[in-house]
Amino acid sequence: MSAAPVTAAWRHTGLQEGFEVVTLNRHAGGHRLVGQIAAVEEGTPFALRYAIEVDAAWHTRSAWVESLAASRGLEVDDQGRWRIDGEPAPHLEGCPDVDLEASACTNTLAVHRLALQPGEAGESRAAWVRSFDLRVEVLEQRYARRAVDDGTGHRYDYAAPSLGFTAVLVFGDDGLIVDYPGLARRTG
Repeated sequence: MSAAPVTAAWRHTGLQEGFEVVTLNRHAGGHRLVGQIAAVEEGTPFALRYAIEVDAAWHTRSAWVESLAASRGLEVDDQGRWRIDGEPAPHLEGCPDVDLEASACTNTLAVHRLALQPGEAGESRAAWVRSFDLRVEVLEQRYARRAVDDGTGHRYDYAAPSLGFTAVLVFGDDGLIVDYPGLARRTG
């Protein structure tokens, strides 16, 4: 994959209507993603701001998420022990990724970390932050990179079995999602 751009944007359509913008900053120890989402889902507006730190191997080190009504701080130590707002969260142990329910961008973390070659598949257990109440749950995910890319992006068969959700996600050469059917399409 080529280096991710400094900024990217997605138009959210389908499940929610809105917009997401993120800034990606590379530093010696990894990357920092800072983003905002403003959307409406089932007639309810919401807005999120987030900052996510990942190490050089794209393992989540920390995340801060703020909604209109609450905020949530997540941290993970070198042994994979998570804390939510400073309190131990043993149910998240073994989660290398954080995934925001409303974000198209956060699937980037697993795709970079897994570094799948065409025809390979991998599992990703994520600390999944829900959009409205910022509740944090475990979300089991599977990414299978299709054996042949058609020149318009890298396609992954994606599944979140507990949600009964599957889709073909399209990522650009920079590792950022281009098309997330039913959620978002990259615009910049």
